[in-house]
Amino acid sequence: MALSYSVPTPLEYFASLVQVPQGGAIALLESAACIAQDEYPRLDVQQFLDEMDRLQARLQRRIAQDAEPLLRLNLLNQFFFGELGFAGNLNDYYAPGNSYLHVVLEKRRGIPISLAVLWLELAQGVGLRAHGVAFPGHFLVKVLMPTGQVVMDPMTGLSLSREALGERLEPFRRGHGPLEDEAPLGLYLQAATERDILARMLRNLKEIHRARQDWSRLVAVQDRLIVLLPDAWSEWRDRGLAYAESGASLQALENLETYLAHAADAEDAHAIAQRVKELRRF
Repeated sequence: MALSYSVPTPLEYFASLVQVPQGGAIALLESAACIAQDEYPRLDVQQFLDEMDRLQARLQRRIAQDAEPLLRLNLLNQFFFGELGFAGNLNDYYAPGNSYLHVVLEKRRGIPISLAVLWLELAQGVGLRAHGVAFPGHFLVKVLMPTGQVVMDPMTGLSLSREALGERLEPFRRGHGPLEDEAPLGLYLQAATERDILARMLRNLKEIHRARQDWSRLVAVQDRLIVLLPDAWSEWRDRGLAYAESGASLQALENLETYLAHAADAEDAHAIAQRVKELRRF
């Protein structure tokens, strides 16, 4: 009797990684890597993970078991930014490939969040208490040390002082109300969850595809965002609008009506209701 089995679609594979039981941990590196499968359907994620394991092994051989955290951090940064040559892709910052981890690993160029995901994997593998930081405008990383924390720019490996962080934050504080203006710096330096990091990666791609009016790729990103954040009703709205732009009226109606059913008090509810009426005419 022949055995039969079905290969999961890229979206099903992603769902299996991120739809974990309450309290369970998401495998960040694998989940982030498989985002690229929409663009690279033949991508072998396991091969990518194996390559990261080999880099991890190279690094671990250089660090003594009793090494202090600061020495571990310095050796990691020498390896990642110096020997391997990882850096920001300043010449083509908004290229979608900067969000695909296997491309970043191959080219050694990326944007802050993709570089951070690779760096965090190595940092945690050498015993550092490292976390991503969803800082406004520029993703950061931090390492908890016995005497405090080190906050770093994952594009350069440079540590950032409180003054430098305050300067980076200032443009985002201007124009907001007094409560936000008075928020302490520490509020912006909290550790990001794996789900937060994946959502930010996907939203970076979302903005790239929307700016290019690439509706099919935008829908694929929205599919993942909704799997990741099923109660984020604005993502259902945005998928509906992308479907509408691509001419898929039935799918657009389904998503926009779902949004209105759960976000009837939203500021744009009237405008979305009007769009629904227009779509129903066709």
